[in-house]
Amino acid sequence: MSSAIYDQISARVDELADELIQASHDIHANPELAFKEYFACETLVAVLRKHDLEVETGVFTLETAFETQIKGNEAGPTAAILAEYDALPGIGHACGHNIIATTALGATLGLQAVADQLPGQIRLLGTPAEEKGGGKELMARAGAFDGVDAALMIHPAGVNLASMPCICVAEVEVIYHGRASHASAMPHKGINALDGLLLAYQAIANLRQHIRPTERIHGIITEGGAAPNIVPDRTSGQFYVRAANENDLAKLKPRVSACFEAGAKGSGCDVDVNWAGVDYLDLNTNWPLADQFQMHAETLGREFVPFDQALSFGAGSTDMGNVSHRVPSIHPMLAVAPPNVVIHNAEFAKWAGSSEGDKAVLDGAKALALTTADYLLSPALQDQARNAYDVSKGLTA
Repeated sequence: MSSAIYDQISARVDELADELIQASHDIHANPELAFKEYFACETLVAVLRKHDLEVETGVFTLETAFETQIKGNEAGPTAAILAEYDALPGIGHACGHNIIATTALGATLGLQAVADQLPGQIRLLGTPAEEKGGGKELMARAGAFDGVDAALMIHPAGVNLASMPCICVAEVEVIYHGRASHASAMPHKGINALDGLLLAYQAIANLRQHIRPTERIHGIITEGGAAPNIVPDRTSGQFYVRAANENDLAKLKPRVSACFEAGAKGSGCDVDVNWAGVDYLDLNTNWPLADQFQMHAETLGREFVPFDQALSFGAGSTDMGNVSHRVPSIHPMLAVAPPNVVIHNAEFAKWAGSSEGDKAVLDGAKALALTTADYLLSPALQDQARNAYDVSKGLTA
């Protein structure tokens, strides 16, 4: 790619800096939970429309999803840039999705400035409900990634990484049904739903001793009863079950279900075990594209931790994993906080709205846009990305 295109993209992002940072701060100050991201969606769409892009909202079955498209100067591949913008209960943007959203926004507007010099097509997809609900998977089932050749996004973190260490996760809600009674006068007339849930919780604690080092089970009690003098007739909990890959997850889920059933049998309760309709898959990183992103981010002054060292930081989960098993995808991490500040923590939320977060918006927008332009302009990079994907999926040797 010519240095002139690099310069035009970077200059355009710099021109938009105040607008992008303001959008990031506005979304940060108005955190919204999964599927309810009305303010964030409206904020991002308003900026796109201000810059003469046509935006369709409520796309691919989700009310707070949106899409805009930019066509190049001739036929070519389609690259999708993804925005997330949901927050966490109680701690707001402690995963920094305000930065993800406005990085994608900035990258798209940066590419708009050079669209007449690029083949193919750029699509910006607003993807709700990453923290809970699997918005990208739901959108994928509705056709959001049909015809997409590559998908790109970034995520804030405490370090710069070419990819996110990522494992699968399944979400399950469990509800125990007992029978209420006076806990002192007539306890023998009751069936204690809290006993059922606690027995299951202890069974899961015991199971944790006998699962793989790459597997995790964790949960909370969401409903524990109404009052100490009433035998609880209903309790509920929410649990996440994680494994390194889809096959391991499929084997672990029945073992967890058995713990829930054991709680019911041991307490005399009935139990409903409700697995979510979407499992998050592991991240199938496309390394030719990830390496290209890292190269551009390094030119902006960012120092990256080698990915083989990143595994010591632990692994999370993302519905971008589901996209990565459909098309070549990247999900690099950009530092916005010190390494000792972890995501999903109130301290990280502060950093996501800081000057370091603002810097990540601009750096991320530039690196994403430059990587996307490289991909659209380079048949060699397109072939490398496709070949790497095919090998990772066992489609070719």
